Amino acid sequence: MAPKKVWIMNHYATNSYYNKAGRHYWFAKNLIEAGYDITIFCASTRHNSSDVLNTGNNKYMIKSTDGIPYVFVKSPIYNTNGLDRIKNMIAFYRNLFPVAKDYTQTNGKPDIILASSVHPLTLVAGIKLAKKFGIPIICEIRDLWPESIVAYSNLKRDSILAKLLYQGEKWIYKKANKLIFTIEGGKDYIKDRKWDVENGGSIDISKVYHINNGVDLAEFDQNVQNHKLDDSDLEDDNSFKVIYTGSIRVANNLGLVVDAAKYLDNLGEQKNKRIKFIIFGDGEERETLQKKCEELNLTNIVFKGKVSKKYVPYILSKSNLNILNYSNHDIWKYGGSQNKNFEYLASGRPILSTITMGYDLIERYGAGVTLSEQTGKRIGEAILSVAELDKEQYDLMCSNARNVATLYDYKVLSDKLITVFES
Repeated sequence: MAPKKVWIMNHYATNSYYNKAGRHYWFAKNLIEAGYDITIFCASTRHNSSDVLNTGNNKYMIKSTDGIPYVFVKSPIYNTNGLDRIKNMIAFYRNLFPVAKDYTQTNGKPDIILASSVHPLTLVAGIKLAKKFGIPIICEIRDLWPESIVAYSNLKRDSILAKLLYQGEKWIYKKANKLIFTIEGGKDYIKDRKWDVENGGSIDISKVYHINNGVDLAEFDQNVQNHKLDDSDLEDDNSFKVIYTGSIRVANNLGLVVDAAKYLDNLGEQKNKRIKFIIFGDGEERETLQKKCEELNLTNIVFKGKVSKKYVPYILSKSNLNILNYSNHDIWKYGGSQNKNFEYLASGRPILSTITMGYDLIERYGAGVTLSEQTGKRIGEAILSVAELDKEQYDLMCSNARNVATLYDYKVLSDKLITVFES
């Protein structure tokens, strides 16, 4: 019997080709080992990078890494989140159709399409192609569009554009044979919108699944050993190191972390337990925050800039506490699926979450501390409370964190995905 062919469509999976890491790379690797025939379709451009795979006069090119074939669909270059990025999305969507037709002529049609957001046009393309091929379509929702745009931008919920986007979202959920949400509260979201059958809508809740993001633990542990970063702050065993990794944007709300650093600095060295904040990452807020730290004469917080993903496991292995920080909003009641959270858990260090989140893994498994109040003072107090734990309590948090990570190893998550395929 021929292996089942699955096309994974993710506009931004290009990063996973370069990094040899990421949700769909790890899914593909494990699914191929399980006997599936996997192909990943993604854009020829790489998000937040100048890297481009030149397709020349063709609409696509094919390259493989670790036995995983990637089909790079021609898409125009963009540098900002403005009009050029929208053009990039539209081009990817439009080019998927002729690319799929041509690829099918030499490789045969798929048995299943797994179309993944962030943006919804990839899901629309997946639905249309699946209908043409007469096969099932699984839509994977990794971001609530337009809900997240309404939450973190100037788009008004009752505007004409927002209403159109909500109708498009509802159409996607209705047409998909199966829905996978990375957030645990996907069913709650559909019910709150009153789109489910029970509330008079057209969406059958029984087709909704939850498969969160996760971590490849074997690779994480290998990177701790093989990709060490020479950094004096990381190696300082006399300080209690609070580490943040990721983007430094408005949504990440790292101004609060600076406020916490100021609060602790004001306590003096005898009371602040030599706590030091070490920030790895970049974004439009970084320069502003660094200037603020300089104006406040803060020496207990340092910004290290962006580093290659392969160094993150080692960085986190040197942490005493990892911080998960975002702007609070009602959207968090549906849960979270931040990649960094699973890297934090894999490091076996406690996590301080400054956001109130539904389906909170940190709270559920005792892997750290979750705050209901977002102020610099409260964050500083919470960090001190962890720094002052006795060894037994602290070690329990550490082991709890690592144990949670095993539940979200991509080998476990891949088995969950196979269950969806076979259903």
